[in-house]
Amino acid sequence: MDFIKIRFGDDFDHLGSKFEKTIEEMFRSVGPMFNCSECSWKPQMDMYETAREIFILAEIAGVRKEDLELEISSKAVKICGRRKEVPEMERGTYRLAEIQYGHFERFLFLSAPVDTEKVTALYTNGLLKITLPKMLSDKTHKIPITEG
Repeated sequence: MDFIKIRFGDDFDHLGSKFEKTIEEMFRSVGPMFNCSECSWKPQMDMYETAREIFILAEIAGVRKEDLELEISSKAVKICGRRKEVPEMERGTYRLAEIQYGHFERFLFLSAPVDTEKVTALYTNGLLKITLPKMLSDKTHKIPITEG
């Protein structure tokens, strides 16, 4: 017998991710030894557009430019990198450990095709700003109509 998965709204996903985040925060507050340097994290990003361009702004403070990779197709952007963990403090006790370290990877799908030859990326003060010019589709094509 096959089972059909039925979901009523997004509440289950939201509660599940909230529960996972709470468990993760609980272990991280115990000490940084529970913070896996190979675990992935998700940097905050904004994506907005005008009639001619799409802009992506990624908040990735503490990541060196050399540790960033940016791949772009006409329909999607892949941003990945690594934030290296700072050396553990000696003779002290962590009271709070919220900064996430390790590898991150984000895929953002674009609302319109972009001209990959004209994309620019600027990294300043922990913010990566990507400017993606949209493809201009001003061309019209005449389609011959045949009789059937």
